[in-house]
Amino acid sequence: MNIARIKKQMTGGFRPFVLRTSDGREFKVPHPEFILLSEHGGIAVVDDEGDINLLDALHIVSLREIRSKKSAAKANGDSGAH
Repeated sequence: MNIARIKKQMTGGFRPFVLRTSDGREFKVPHPEFILLSEHGGIAVVDDEGDINLLDALHIVSLREIRSKKSAAKANGDSGAH
């Protein structure tokens, strides 16, 4: 994956996302403080346990936005009030 695509996801109103690697692992990025991008294609992502995972952009195969429960409810026509 192109580092520029990941940077674009992080700017202009951050929305949480998941990075998937070529071996099938997924890394959640719930906030910009959980990811660091280098100019040379290296990516560091902090996981739920607080471990730092070093990834190579060449092994990132997809980026998927995480929809919040609130936005998912709106998309499904649920107002949230019962």
